[in-house]
Amino acid sequence: MYQGQSIRVAKLEGDIAELCFDRKDESINKFDARTVQELGEAVAAIKADGSIKGLLVSSAKDAFIVGADITEFGKSFQQPEAEIVQWATAANKVFSSLEDLPFPSVTAINGLALGGGFEMALSTDYRVISAKAQVGFPEVKLGIFPGFGGTVRFPRLVGADNAIEWIAGGTQNKADAALKIHAVDAVVAPEKLKEAALKLIALANAGAYDWKKRRAQKTGKLQLPQIESMMVFETAKGFIAGKAGRHMPAPLASVNVIQKGAGKTRDDALLIESQGFAKVAKTQAADSLIGLFLNDQLLKKKGKQYAKIARPVKQAAVLGAGIMGGGIAYQSASKGTPIIMKDIADKALDLGLSEANKLLSTQVKRGKMTAEKMGKVLGEIRPTLNYGDFGHVDVIVEAVVENPKVKKAVLAEVEGVARPDAVLTSNTSSISIDELASALKRPENFLGMHFFNPVHKMPLVEVIRGAKTSNEAVATVVGYATAMGKTPIVVNNCPGFLVNRILFPYFGGWSALLRDGADYLKMDKLAESFGWPMGPAYLQDVVGIDTSHHVGDVLAEGYPDRMSREFRTALDVMYEAKRYGQKNGIGFYKYETDPKGKPKKTPAPDTYELIKSVQPNGTHDFSDEEIIDRLMIPMIIETARCVEEKIVDTPNEADMGLILGIGFPPHLGGALKYADIIGLTNLVEKCAKYASLGKLYEPTPRMKEMAANGETYYAK
Repeated sequence: MYQGQSIRVAKLEGDIAELCFDRKDESINKFDARTVQELGEAVAAIKADGSIKGLLVSSAKDAFIVGADITEFGKSFQQPEAEIVQWATAANKVFSSLEDLPFPSVTAINGLALGGGFEMALSTDYRVISAKAQVGFPEVKLGIFPGFGGTVRFPRLVGADNAIEWIAGGTQNKADAALKIHAVDAVVAPEKLKEAALKLIALANAGAYDWKKRRAQKTGKLQLPQIESMMVFETAKGFIAGKAGRHMPAPLASVNVIQKGAGKTRDDALLIESQGFAKVAKTQAADSLIGLFLNDQLLKKKGKQYAKIARPVKQAAVLGAGIMGGGIAYQSASKGTPIIMKDIADKALDLGLSEANKLLSTQVKRGKMTAEKMGKVLGEIRPTLNYGDFGHVDVIVEAVVENPKVKKAVLAEVEGVARPDAVLTSNTSSISIDELASALKRPENFLGMHFFNPVHKMPLVEVIRGAKTSNEAVATVVGYATAMGKTPIVVNNCPGFLVNRILFPYFGGWSALLRDGADYLKMDKLAESFGWPMGPAYLQDVVGIDTSHHVGDVLAEGYPDRMSREFRTALDVMYEAKRYGQKNGIGFYKYETDPKGKPKKTPAPDTYELIKSVQPNGTHDFSDEEIIDRLMIPMIIETARCVEEKIVDTPNEADMGLILGIGFPPHLGGALKYADIIGLTNLVEKCAKYASLGKLYEPTPRMKEMAANGETYYAK
């Protein structure tokens, strides 16, 4: 009946039309402009055949439809708001034309149906879902909300409260959760899906199901009494505004759109959705979050290229069974790669196993893992005091104390017992990979694998290439990190690597502000309201004052022109007072354990007194703008240097490293995306204003050149 590049329509027995999504030359179905157009043409072809008595919508791929093609739609968001409204309205007419066909329609959801894919399913009268499939609206994670009728059809189908929870939460939900709120009509075994969908069409045609009533429910007004409506929406808005924060407008905007459209019939409500959608599509958050999604796609693409030359990792090992070693062991085993955990003392092995056990127990308590699975994962972590089985290990992660002599000795020792082709890595945060490689006979098999603490929570792994590291070794570690559920970013060796090298100029700006009399509490609150998960003083406490002090020394030696300490800092004061932060209960803040066992911070009463000793000119009240400028500009400049010096391949990877490694505010998209937002001309002018503060505020010649030429780090 119809054949396109993404959709085909065939007539089945009993005058049923099957509209099948089957994108040619791709492994997944997604909505782009061509697919939306083809859907309109396919519906027109079905409508033109007067003999059709029902419609089955299906997918020939493992996933139903993964959503909209954000690479294409993201570009369309550069258009004026009015044109985005026009685009969304035109697309919605296509979905409505399917909804208005003069016979019952059923979607068979065989796999993932997300975003526009799930909205497609909502435009049919009924939905049958495979027990293995999942559905949801992840759009708020891209700074937008559903724009193909999701804010209209979904609340009318499942109720406003359920719709708000799913849409504003951006969740992905299992089949039974979808059935519970009536988002789908039946859950069946995968092999019974098509049969069940066709049976539902037959029952609807026989009058057993009132498909016209169901359709009227979706196209009419939202059935919600006025007082109840006010309670539902206003309560939700207060909760969501608090959770999303002011930098992420999409969740709250989605609730407003559902509320505005509640008293309207479908077409009027769809127009409200299109107008609201266009507004959020033009926000800074949407621009940055879509950019981060595309950056992530770039990393996945690079990962696939590395996979072509990577060696398989069937057995791993970690040297050092402390908190870090235990965390690495847990992460590897829980994601399916067995791991040997080696140390020189039983006490240390007990600590590492205790860490893994604690993390697994938490998963069981939260219902995310069965006790049986926990036992199996623990069984994949093998503690040992010797190198007995190291001849079978593919990748070894050294995670002993951050001391070059100790690390060199341990690495040389393990190289002597490992397979000649085993890849050795060091989980160092600051020691030169080339220096560590100097102790090895096979430096081509050695590189850095820097995990961030806590290992189970932090998504980034820096894969650090040494001067002699082979491409195969890099590819193998990228593959292993990916298998562990982490996002690996390959960087070249330099003091501090990528993330710490960029973070410490931020700390340098903060130290100078403290010296000049700024209030540490005000700076922390301002940084958090700017979008950081924690302010700089709190972050120092979490990192560990001793750790930060040590890394600061390494970077000062590596970059003396801009990172050497030319004055006694507040960090020096804390370090000398043995106030190491969370790890010993006192730093800039005081820490006590809350009832859930988590550290709770309160301002330490004597912190101001201690800081006063490094404030020669007393205190000073800085403007918010100056504080943010003096914190952020050094970070932007250092990121630019890393790209210019080819420490990292692209601005995209540099920015992703900051987002994933230190929680850079996502709505700003990373340091170089933020530079584009400010504008390089404006940034260079700000640098001139702070020139007296030294080299940290001196833009590179390339940055000045880009500013003069009107260039940006990201293509517009």
